Amino acid sequence: MKTPKLKIYIKTYGCQMNERDSENVAAAALERGHGVAKSEGDADVIILNTCSVRGAAEEKALGKAGHLCARKNKRGFPIVGVMGCMAQNLAEKILERAPEIDFIAGSRKTPYVMDFVEEMALRRLNGEKPVAAERSKRARILVADAKIDVSDDKESHRLINRHFAAEKSPCAQVSIMQGCAMNCSYCIVPKVRGSERSRPLEEVLLEVEGLASKGVKEITLLGQVVNAYGRRQIPSENGDSPFVRLLKKIEEIKGIERVRFLSPHPAYFRDDLIECYRDLKKLCEYVHLPLQSGSDRVLKDMKRPYRVKRFLEIVEKLRAANPEISISTDVIVGYPSESDADFEETRKVFGLCDFDMAYIFKYSPREGTASALLNDDVTENVKEARNQVLLEMLAPQSLHFNEKFLGRTLTVLVEGRAKRGAALMGRTRSHKKVIFEGDPKLIGAFADVKIEQATVTTIEGVAVSGARAFERP
Repeated sequence: MKTPKLKIYIKTYGCQMNERDSENVAAAALERGHGVAKSEGDADVIILNTCSVRGAAEEKALGKAGHLCARKNKRGFPIVGVMGCMAQNLAEKILERAPEIDFIAGSRKTPYVMDFVEEMALRRLNGEKPVAAERSKRARILVADAKIDVSDDKESHRLINRHFAAEKSPCAQVSIMQGCAMNCSYCIVPKVRGSERSRPLEEVLLEVEGLASKGVKEITLLGQVVNAYGRRQIPSENGDSPFVRLLKKIEEIKGIERVRFLSPHPAYFRDDLIECYRDLKKLCEYVHLPLQSGSDRVLKDMKRPYRVKRFLEIVEKLRAANPEISISTDVIVGYPSESDADFEETRKVFGLCDFDMAYIFKYSPREGTASALLNDDVTENVKEARNQVLLEMLAPQSLHFNEKFLGRTLTVLVEGRAKRGAALMGRTRSHKKVIFEGDPKLIGAFADVKIEQATVTTIEGVAVSGARAFERP
């Protein structure tokens, strides 16, 4: 029996890497003649792309999977599948909570999700109803008719190259590597994403050139430790690391006007990369540089291979290379045994770096990580208090950064409508949101906006000139 045309709905939890994986699946569905549904209620297939970084995201996904399976009709539709990091890490737990799940695809099986979808669709159309999972006393595993594949795949990173959003947006994300070799004590990523694997430089450049030919103006390079790209796989050249080589090659691609990357690691922020913020016109003056802690003792316990002095040197060099640069960070408060003195060091470094954006997390143990074996001895009240201290510091730092644009005219890439009213929203090269009134035809274009108002989170202004149109070839 031929697979019918299906409408696919994908709900994504977690990071930009997950967003990119979801887009790859959606593009694969379109290539096979299927459609992308706008809502769950309109879908024949519902896929949850899951995250394991935080427990709250896992619980939401587990609850959602169970709810969706309970909505299946007598023929077993909608087909419900789970992919991503949680699928890789907790397949058995997913089956326990949602025993009529149709497939579970680990994070290294993203390129094959549509194969699983079509296989399960044919099963249902042939009258095979979902079989609830049962625990086998002899094998001590869950048994069901779900398609489950969480095996490793050494080539999966080379197959995340399809694009769906590029058909309607001037921005695109490009996955250049997968996996992580850092083994930070609190992080589940190496377990669920696997070993560090980089795509060949030529394949990345071909993908970027293809996006440019479709009218894409801004790309974001993605990787778990993106600035470690090519390590041990691609040679350095004239003192340039493989990642810097890639940035310089993209600089030459006609049509691409802005380049960003996520998420780098301080351990790989060497001078050749810092100098790119001075020398490369397309590299945007924004960097996300995770601090995690301002205490050398805690950094050592976290197995972070740098110390505060080195981190501050990187920040100083970045600001010298480009005074306009925006620097955001990640900080974890309440890591096991973090003392008042440790936190005071974090507070000091947080102020010295003058971050204008930060993601501040209260530590929570993740099953399968080294730190989960430690005594989580910092109380929730103390974690919350420390979290609030940093948030209170961040607000004036963010406001000060945004206020320096008052009276200036900035070029923004208009991404869409703002959440309120008829205003439009675009971003500066420093990744700041700019809200302004304008013709919806400007969406996808570069527009010059004179800044008139600044808040902690946004900048507002007035369009002062025509836009450079976002045109398809």
